[in-house]
Amino acid sequence: MRRLFTATTLSLLAMAGGARAQDATRDFCADRPGKGSPPCVLDVGRFQAELGVADGAWSRGGGTSTVDTAFGDLELRLGLTPTVEGQVSWTAHERIRDEDRTSGAVSTVSGAGDLNLGLRWSLKNPGGDGVSIALQPFVTAPVGSDGIGDGAWQGGLIAPMSLPLNADWSLALSPEVDARADGDGSGRHLGYAASVGVGRSIGPFGLGVELSADRDEDPSGHVTEASFDLTAAWTPKAVSDLQLDASAYVGLNHYTPDLELAFGVAKRF
Repeated sequence: MRRLFTATTLSLLAMAGGARAQDATRDFCADRPGKGSPPCVLDVGRFQAELGVADGAWSRGGGTSTVDTAFGDLELRLGLTPTVEGQVSWTAHERIRDEDRTSGAVSTVSGAGDLNLGLRWSLKNPGGDGVSIALQPFVTAPVGSDGIGDGAWQGGLIAPMSLPLNADWSLALSPEVDARADGDGSGRHLGYAASVGVGRSIGPFGLGVELSADRDEDPSGHVTEASFDLTAAWTPKAVSDLQLDASAYVGLNHYTPDLELAFGVAKRF
């Protein structure tokens, strides 16, 4: 699995080096933070790395406490054409710890995550300015560790959109439909997700509020997760191609982690 990820990474770097470099004409735009996807696309030949340095989620319910931590959630993006970019993402390490609060019994699984491959194709305003719309198909390769990865090929389509409300505020929406593996491994079913939020720019800072939901229609039982999300990002004036971010996700029902905190960084080259 690590050899596959390394080979993919080197291939992307080679493509970036072989593409004709050009001055960035588009504003810096990262996928981080938040659960939604932005519609912006990188300039041709530009390469961007985004790293989830640390992510922790805490849940309590049904007599069980769960702590889910992840480190090294890496996404690589490369501008392929003026309207299309390629994406590769992978989580280096995730650890899930469950504790039975009655007996005190503890179970732990850990390892690397699955490999996600995707494209983002801009239909309108690839720089993310004005009314911007894109399509983002993706597939997930089951290379993750047992208990961490999903164990089956999956895929889906996201349709990210953004709309400026005025000079400071913007509206973002990213509906998604997926083909997901059944929990018993016998087939596939549909899953749906969406995030809608508003963001505001204050100098080098970007602040956002969003509502996110995910509906999994596994035949063994339908599950809906929902969260209220707060995001913050800072782009230093001296380094316009760098972003530091933090986010907090508050669960709105018992299927969703009570609280999730994430910190990360993004850099364009």
